[in-house]
Order: sequence, then C-alpha cells, then structure tokens
Amino acid sequence: TRAFLNPVGADLPQKSLNSTEWTAGLSFFLWGPKDSDGDGVEDRNDLCPDTPKGVVVDSTGCPLDADMDGVGDYMDQCPNTPRGATVDDTGCPLDSDEDGVFDGLDQCPDTPKGAEVDGNGCPSDRDGDGVFFGIDLCPGTPPGIAVDATGCPLDSDGDGVFDTVDACPDTPAGARVDERGCLVQLELVNVEFEFNSFQLTRAARDYLTELAGQIVQQADPEGTGRLELRGFTDSVGAEAYNQRLSERRAEAVRDFLLTTSMELEQFVNRLDAVGYGEANPVATNDTEEGRARNRRVELHIVQP
Repeated sequence: TRAFLNPVGADLPQKSLNSTEWTAGLSFFLWGPKDSDGDGVEDRNDLCPDTPKGVVVDSTGCPLDADMDGVGDYMDQCPNTPRGATVDDTGCPLDSDEDGVFDGLDQCPDTPKGAEVDGNGCPSDRDGDGVFFGIDLCPGTPPGIAVDATGCPLDSDGDGVFDTVDACPDTPAGARVDERGCLVQLELVNVEFEFNSFQLTRAARDYLTELAGQIVQQADPEGTGRLELRGFTDSVGAEAYNQRLSERRAEAVRDFLLTTSMELEQFVNRLDAVGYGEANPVATNDTEEGRARNRRVELHIVQP
C-alpha cells in the first residue's frame, strides 16, 4: 500500500491495477475573535456575555443604563429614576411606606400612612404630641397635653373639656358643663309662685314641661348622683312658716315633673325635694320685684 501527498491540482500518477494508492489534500481556513451574543464586544472583553440580540451596549458589552439603577434602558419602564433609589424588576422605584420618598432614599422607611414627611421621608410632629402631622386631627395641641391616637387631647368623660383642665372628669354623658368641665346647675328661674302659695302658676307648668328633657340630660340614669329640688321663699312672714312653705314648693315641682315626664320616672328614687326657707336669697327682699325672685325652686345635681 502506497500513499501520495498530492498537491491540489496535480495529476495523479497511474499505477498497476494490483496496487492501492492514496491521495491527500490540505485546506486551510482562518476565524476571527469569538462574540457569542453578537453585541460587537469580544467574549474575552464582554462583561455581559448574554445580552439579548439587538440591545445597544457600552464598551464593556453591557446594556446601556442611563439612570444607573441596575436595569438596562431597553427594559427600564422608569428610565429617570433618582440615583440611589431601590427599584423593582421593571426599573421603577419602590416606596414601601407610600410617603412619596423612594426606598433607598427614605431615611424613615416605616412612616405611617397619611403622615406628612420631609425630603428625607421622615414625618414631622409640629405640636410635639407624638402624633405625626398629616394624621394629627388636632395639630395645634398645647405642649404637655395628653392626646389620643388621633392627636387630640384626651377627654375621658366626653364633655368637651380636656382632661388636663377638667375639674370634674367624671361628668355624666350628655350633661351640660361649664368651662371647668363641671355640671351647670339649673336654676328654675321661671318657676314662680304667688305670694304665700305653693301652687304652680300656668307659666310655671309650661316651663317645667319644656325643662323636663333638659333635666334628664343633666343626670346619668345609671349614675349615683342625686337630683335635688331646692325651694326658697322671700323673707315676709315667720321663719318656721317660710321653711314649711319652701318645702311644699319644692314638693310641688317634684310631683309635677314626675307626672309630666315618663323619662323622669327613672329618677324617682333620686329626686329629692328640700326646703331652705328664706335662706340664700338671690335678690333683695326690700322690693316686690326682689321678693318675687326669691320665691323660687332650683335644681341641683349632687354628686355622691
């Protein structure tokens, strides 16, 4: 067996039929540097060798990222994200506490919803009560006043007077109070009596009918305080006589109220009628006008 190295294009020699002859030809091909992702940057220099076809890359072979958020421009749905903000897979900034300041830039990332924040994402508390501005329903609370979760001063008995200045913090619900938070004492100024009489006038009966509802509001039906009707007279006559007359006047008002208002029946065991005679005048007894004012009945709510 013989073999010949035959240059390309040379004629093959003819030999006898009983011989086996071989020929061989050599061909040579040259290849350029490898670029697997076809982005124009050689693999040996490509820092992002798997860039999708057609994506514009920089000199390192990585997709362009104008806002430098780690998401290439070709897939960045928020291409102008502020530097340093944390973004999602689409290149859009995250804002976990929804305060308008992006995560990564937010120095107070757990701000309660609705709170007003500064440029750093931190809430402000203008009145210093511990409740952030924006969710503080009473943003002008004076310093040192205890507040509830809404930032409003505590008012335990709901009378409209803050606990810190309420001299009567356990006022019954719905009761009318003064600026100190204490019950307003109702004076039955229109309950008039004729001289030397404990009979109610027509005007007095009309007034008491209207007043019955107010009296119910002034006292808690489930409370322990007592309602005291206090009868008074002028100074004309004997002191003992006036004492008994004042008691009858208070009793007359009590009986009328209980028969007029079904709501007041719940106070029957707490509604007292007391006579004070000619004591505690509210006007001079030297004039008819003054004496008429002194012939009166007052209602007081007496705390236990």
